[in-house]
Amino acid sequence: MKAILTDTTKCIGCRECVIACKTRYKLDNSIPRRWSAEDGLTARNWTSIIERPDSKYVRKQCRHCIEPACVSACPVNALQKNKDGAVVYDSSKCMGCRYCMMACPYGIPRYDWDRQVPYVRKCILCAEYISDGKQPACTEVCPTEATIFGERDELIAEAHRRIKANPGKYINRVWGEHEVGGSQVLYISDIDLSFLTYGQPLGDKPLPDRTASAMHAVPYAFVGMGSLMAGIGWVIGRRMKNEEGGKDKPEGEENE
Repeated sequence: MKAILTDTTKCIGCRECVIACKTRYKLDNSIPRRWSAEDGLTARNWTSIIERPDSKYVRKQCRHCIEPACVSACPVNALQKNKDGAVVYDSSKCMGCRYCMMACPYGIPRYDWDRQVPYVRKCILCAEYISDGKQPACTEVCPTEATIFGERDELIAEAHRRIKANPGKYINRVWGEHEVGGSQVLYISDIDLSFLTYGQPLGDKPLPDRTASAMHAVPYAFVGMGSLMAGIGWVIGRRMKNEEGGKDKPEGEENE
């Protein structure tokens, strides 16, 4: 299973990864929105660099969870996990419900508000390229090898090797190794990365068991509520029609 390891101690904030991603997928410049999250990710920015205090830089992208909540929440299978582990997106199936956005613990998928037919967009781990034996655009161009690509097991071993060799340099943790069942985008760092989950602890249990049933209940609730409202509307309309009919009768005929 393929993966990415990002070592934030090596990142210089050059944003070459951001440019490479946009170039490979011909992504337009983003239009600022008041409601957009301030992490640099948009429907047209699939990876971003977040600057932290003391000139610390952290790259943010889809984590490609081993058991992705977004996939389990999608009612039309527009999101799927492929054989290499990438969570890929099929816009021809997407109905724009945005359940994936609600399910993702990392807040990754973004809605493309600027298209006539808006869809959800996110990093797809350059799935078609890695299936051909190539690298993701972001890891290919990194000048300091702050982000590298390879087999997940090998990258986890390398992450622990670096931590053990430099115990005073890194926090003793590989982010993405276990959280919510693990992910294919891993981090080691000298700063706390809990801000990537908005400070919320995730635990090690995969999320689909908790999200799928709840998210899949939404369409049925929607249909049920729609039917209820339609029924109420019919009753009210019927009463109004009967009242209007009564007013049109000549005086003295109402009770006949």
